[in-house]
Amino acid sequence: MTTNNWAAFEKAEPEFAAAVQARFAQYPHHVLATVRRDGSPRVAGLNVDIRGGELWLGMMAGSLKARDLQRDPRFALHTNPGAGDTMPDGDVRISGRAVEIVDPPELHRYAEETNAPPHPFHLFHADLTEVVRIAVEGEELVVTAWTPTRGLRTLRRGNDDEPARED
Repeated sequence: MTTNNWAAFEKAEPEFAAAVQARFAQYPHHVLATVRRDGSPRVAGLNVDIRGGELWLGMMAGSLKARDLQRDPRFALHTNPGAGDTMPDGDVRISGRAVEIVDPPELHRYAEETNAPPHPFHLFHADLTEVVRIAVEGEELVVTAWTPTRGLRTLRRGNDDEPARED
């Protein structure tokens, strides 16, 4: 599997990883952005599965988002904002590179474990490059970001008169 998989993120920052996973667990559908052949973005709905130390992205055979990832594996994944105009648990985004699983026994095992539709389908796991959570805490906007190279950083910003500060 990948070096910067979910397990590596979880090991490096267990509390942050738990908060991110909980935010994804609130809704089954989220938003995936991929790069089209012409370089423009494509945004599509997607179910997300975090299991076995991996962030899994599954999609229908021949889907445009799967073709995008096969050509250019870069992606951004955004949590479902939910109903209403507030997000009490924050807004989460994950960026990375999708690695396709093509081994039939592994695809079959995944389908059995998750009750996924029978093959054919596309299955990718994520090589994480960045995980970001943005939340309002009291009067502050708090941006927490993790990358494999820089680790965890938190930036807090109050009203417009205050400069942002890093924890």
